Amino acid sequence: MSPVLAIGLAIAAAVVFGIASVADQRSTKRVKRRGPLSPRIFLDLMRQPLWLASIGGTLFGFALQVLALRFGPLALVEPLLVCGLIFAVLINAYLRGVWDSILIGGVIATVVGVAGFLAIARPTNGQGTVAFHVVLPLAAVLAAAVVGCLVVARRSDSLRPLALALACGINYGVAAFLVKLIVSDVSGGLVGLLTDWPIYALAVVGPLGFLLNENAFQQGTLIAPVLAIITVCDPLISIALAALWLNEKLNSSAAGIAGEIIFLAVMTMGIVVTAHRAPHVAPPTKQPRAAPPTTQPRTLRLPPHRQETVGHAGFEWSDRAAPRPAEPDLAA
Repeated sequence: MSPVLAIGLAIAAAVVFGIASVADQRSTKRVKRRGPLSPRIFLDLMRQPLWLASIGGTLFGFALQVLALRFGPLALVEPLLVCGLIFAVLINAYLRGVWDSILIGGVIATVVGVAGFLAIARPTNGQGTVAFHVVLPLAAVLAAAVVGCLVVARRSDSLRPLALALACGINYGVAAFLVKLIVSDVSGGLVGLLTDWPIYALAVVGPLGFLLNENAFQQGTLIAPVLAIITVCDPLISIALAALWLNEKLNSSAAGIAGEIIFLAVMTMGIVVTAHRAPHVAPPTKQPRAAPPTTQPRTLRLPPHRQETVGHAGFEWSDRAAPRPAEPDLAA
């Protein structure tokens, strides 16, 4: 019963995250652009009611995600949250009235990739605790990756959105891993929670990932690759951490590993296509009205049976229904 409940909660979280993502992306484009990791962006966003609504949705989605991780494996829940991108782009497509077959193909590929991976891997719960010294090498590697992304973001304007998105995806994957550690064993109550290391690590990684997310979406117009990188990195890192540090069991046969890799690749391709073809969050650009002609047409007064209309680009001829003058009666 727990895996079924975890699946339902994860899908519900994906729906809420999708709605909140649309509101978040729209609001970040309405404020002044800030530098990487600038906390002043929050002061700007707090004046946006749409952003405040997106925060409420994000918190609700996070609560559903925590419940899903309480009842299901990390390698099961995080791939399902990829559906948040699907819901977000479908909502955007509906709001803008923009649909195309490639977008639908990307959505289908994403769903097939997630479903295929979960059907083959069949992840099961592993251990719920990890000693702090065991994860120190992991922490060093991930910290170095994030710092490297921030260095690239500061040195290259063109790569800044992609580097920030990669750093954000890393933080989101690690945050999910930490949440899983926190909710796996709640027998110690509040005292046990506050005396263990994961809660303090989450207090750093979670807000940092959120700040990177806001900055990544605000930099330039590269919304599609930013969405793709964040969405892909989160489940891939979560699956790797679940298998290596939580001992969650996946299908380890040769055919199983090959199938898992193939379907993860299909999922990644679907995410990239979906993000690229998605109708982006900016409202449709209004086409400028055509400028009136600089020279007004002039009508030449000609005999009543015929007129010429002279314009700035040439001549137009038009026949008016004017009677010709009567011919004289020669017989008279």
